[in-house]
Amino acid sequence: MLTKLGVTMKGEEKELMGKALMKRVMQTWLPASSALLEMMIFHLPSPSTAQRYRVENLYEGPLDDQYANAIRNCDPEGPLMLYVSKMIPASDKGRFFAFGRVFAGKVQTGLKVRIMGPNYVPGEKKDLYVKNVQRTVIWMGKKQETVEDVPCGNTVALVGLDQFITKNATLTNEKEVDAHPIRAMKFSVSPVVRVAVQCKVASDLPKLVEGLKRLAKSDPMVVCSIEESGEHIIAGAGELHLEICLKDLQDDFMGGAEIIKSDPVVSFRETVLEKSCRTVMSKSPNKHNRLYMEARPLEEGLPEAIDDGRIGPRDDPKIRSKILAEEFGWDKDLAKKIWCFGPETTGPNMVVDMCKGVQYLNEIKDSVVAGFQWASKEGALAEENMRGICFEVCDVVLHADAIHRGGGQVIPTARRVIYASQITAKPRLLEPVYLVEIQAPEQALGGIYSVLNQKRGHVFEEMQRPGTPLYNIKAYLPVVESFGFSGQLRASTSGQAFPQCVFDHWEMMSSDPLEAGSQAAQLVTDIRKRKGLKEQMTPLSEFEDKL
Repeated sequence: MLTKLGVTMKGEEKELMGKALMKRVMQTWLPASSALLEMMIFHLPSPSTAQRYRVENLYEGPLDDQYANAIRNCDPEGPLMLYVSKMIPASDKGRFFAFGRVFAGKVQTGLKVRIMGPNYVPGEKKDLYVKNVQRTVIWMGKKQETVEDVPCGNTVALVGLDQFITKNATLTNEKEVDAHPIRAMKFSVSPVVRVAVQCKVASDLPKLVEGLKRLAKSDPMVVCSIEESGEHIIAGAGELHLEICLKDLQDDFMGGAEIIKSDPVVSFRETVLEKSCRTVMSKSPNKHNRLYMEARPLEEGLPEAIDDGRIGPRDDPKIRSKILAEEFGWDKDLAKKIWCFGPETTGPNMVVDMCKGVQYLNEIKDSVVAGFQWASKEGALAEENMRGICFEVCDVVLHADAIHRGGGQVIPTARRVIYASQITAKPRLLEPVYLVEIQAPEQALGGIYSVLNQKRGHVFEEMQRPGTPLYNIKAYLPVVESFGFSGQLRASTSGQAFPQCVFDHWEMMSSDPLEAGSQAAQLVTDIRKRKGLKEQMTPLSEFEDKL
């Protein structure tokens, strides 16, 4: 049979048995590299075909300018448009290849390129660099081939740009000042599981900091940050993802230096259940300015639309108000009065101006926005990010003299009034939930259901795969309960069930965090204890003032 397939086995390979033999035969007969590449060539459209209809999803600028046309036609003679999607660690320590794809024009060794980073805004200098490409390289599996130039439609790795690109960027020719960037890739997963890392030996701290920088560069999904307490935090998509990241960090990026990691911790979000029971008011420290505000939950589906980028701060206000009016039932005039989104200016919370004829309002707008960005990043319950809350500025009373209504007076007041309105609107915690897909034979179903029940999961779909004895089960599983889930599932099904988890949505916890003894209140206490805050929440009277 092997002779007919054209497979020849070497001496030691003939002695293999069972699974190992089967694997070796398949590797020799159908190597994954050539099989996959052939299928891609036969079944996927070529760049020149695909870019015709993909340009509107790729390019952020006007779709009739020369750059959009060059991408649409996959034009090797057009201006260079190259998207760097990943930084690949090089064999010499500390250096990276910038790996990406050429959508138009061609890139060559020694070319001076204009690098537009993820925070670049057309017409501004922020996150913009002009640098030389030292070398153009084509990746061939594990090996690389240095080439003179790479035309559009191909992938390429560039040497010499790693100091200026963190995770992704758009490259174009030095002179092309009117080019807009290519839209950044959206990841379907959210980094919801976090671990704190520290060095076993204190003198290794510089290695750890450098290692975290390299890890954040090489994996676009990871978020590395430093807490106020000085802890180094790594956030990833799940337990397994973090395990791989920590292994890479220790072995590759820190040269084997030992690290200590905390138990995995899950990020929560803070939201509100209904509109504030009353309009709350806070006074500035000098008692001369008063802010009145209410909080309410955003309409269903709106936070997701903001996350997906369908609605955001950069949109044309007319288009944004049309979407808000038609899909979410907003008043068109109100939709034009959104001051900002947050946290980080793009998050799923907003401040809306409901004031009528207030003097000097525009002067304090920036200070209120700054206070909102601060408050929405650290909510009143446990200093977790807020999600799905709309804060309505109902009225503002300001001192006539500008010196008495500066940022130092308004920013802390805005933060306090936002916290007060959150607490009066029935605050709740949101927990992250995984979508779990499990493949298993019929006899393993009982074990799967019992493990999911223990872990607060629930099955919403069960289908038999046609022509096989296997069942496909889809379930929702809270991320908090997911640690050790795979091991427990395999143990109770004798290794017959294979789970795959992906972050799906945020779900509101039914218990009230303000009610002593409830599950949510216990969670809030645990989070506050971990963050080094007072265990008891700050009472409403600290944030709200009386007339």
